[in-house]
Amino acid sequence: MTSPVRALWDAPAAVPAPPRRVWRDGVLVGVIPVLAVFEASVRVDVPWRWLWAVVLAVLAPTLLWRRSRPFTMLAIAFAVGTAVGLATAGDPQLYTTAYFLILLYAVFRWGSGRAMIGGGVLVGIGMLLTFLATPPQVADVIGGVAVAVMTATLGLAVRWRRRARSRELEQVRLLEREQLARDLHDTVAHHVSAIAIQAQAGSAVAATDPGATVQVLQAIEAEATRTLREMRAMVGVLRGPGDALAPTPGLADIRALETTDAATPAVVVRLGGDLDTVPQAVAAAVFRIAQEAVTNARRHARDASRIEVGVEVDAEGVQLEVRDDGGAAAGPTRPEAPRSAPALRGGDARSIPSFGYGITGMRERAALLGGTCEAGPALGGGWVVAAKLPRAGWTA
Repeated sequence: MTSPVRALWDAPAAVPAPPRRVWRDGVLVGVIPVLAVFEASVRVDVPWRWLWAVVLAVLAPTLLWRRSRPFTMLAIAFAVGTAVGLATAGDPQLYTTAYFLILLYAVFRWGSGRAMIGGGVLVGIGMLLTFLATPPQVADVIGGVAVAVMTATLGLAVRWRRRARSRELEQVRLLEREQLARDLHDTVAHHVSAIAIQAQAGSAVAATDPGATVQVLQAIEAEATRTLREMRAMVGVLRGPGDALAPTPGLADIRALETTDAATPAVVVRLGGDLDTVPQAVAAAVFRIAQEAVTNARRHARDASRIEVGVEVDAEGVQLEVRDDGGAAAGPTRPEAPRSAPALRGGDARSIPSFGYGITGMRERAALLGGTCEAGPALGGGWVVAAKLPRAGWTA
C-alpha cells in the first residue's frame, strides 16, 4: 500500500467514542417503516413497491447499531438492497431508500480506516452491479455518485471537526491543570513554608522563652487559617459555576507580604506609580511572582534579616524587584529545593519540604505576558529576583 492508503487503513475509530443510543435512533426506526408503507400506497406506478416497502421496514433496525458497528450495518443494508434490486431487475424507486445514506454517513463519521475503505468499496460495487443490471442515464450515474461522495465527505468533515474540537478542549484542560498547579504552588507553598519556618523557630526557643513560643504558635495559626481560606476559595472556583470567581490578587495585595516577626526575615514592601492602570491579569502575575520570590528568600536565604520588595509602574510597564541580604548561594543559582532549611537563630537547620517549581513558575508567568524574570546573586551579597512586564504585552 502507498503511505496515504496505509495511514487511512490503520486509522482508528472516531475519537471521542460515539454514544451507543440516543432518542433519535428510536424515532428513525419507527418512522422509516411508516414512510415506506405510505409511499408504496400512494405511488402506484412504482414496480415491486410493496416488496421494497417490506425490505426497507426490515432493514430499518440497522440504524440502531450504525455507530457501534457501522460497516456491518452498511454491508447488511447494501447487500440486501442490491440482491433485491438484481432479483427484480430494477432500481428501487422509493424515496425512502435514501435512508441508506445515513448508514454510509455513519461509516465515515464513526468507523475505523478499514471500515471507511471497505464501505466505499462496498457502495461502489453495489452501484456498479445495479448499473450493469439496468443501464441508467449518464445523468443518473453522475447524480448517484455525487450523492454518495457528498455523504461520505460530510461524514469525514464532521469527524475531523469534532476531533479538532476534542483536541482543543484537551489543550484547554492541560492549560487549566498547569495554571492550577502554579496557583497551588504559589499560594500553598508560600504559607506552608512560613509555617515550617515558624515551627523551627518555636522549637529553637521553646526551652528558653515560653512567651516567644506562644507568639510563634499564634503566627502558625494565622498562616494555617490563611492557607485554609485560600484553599477553600480555589475549591469554590473549581466546583462552582463559571461566573463564581474568587477575587484576583492585585498589586495592592503585595503589602500583605510585609512581616516584622523577629523569628523570620522582615519583609518591606515599596509600591510606586499608578497601580490602577495595571490590568488585572498583569497585577495578579506580579503578585504571584513577588509572593514566590519572598517565599524562596525566607526558605533559602542564609542568615537573611531583611527582604525588600519593590514594585514600580511607569510608562514602560511594571518592574518588580525582590532582594534579600542573605549569604551568597553555594552555586551560580540558589537551589529551589535545598537539602536542608537555612539555619535559624538559636537552632539547628532542619529539613523543609519544597515544591521545587518556584523559579520556573515565575519565569513562565512573566513569559506568558511578554515579560522576563531573572533570579541570581546580587552585587554586594544576597539574592535578587527581577521581573519586567512591558506594556506591549498587556491585554484588557
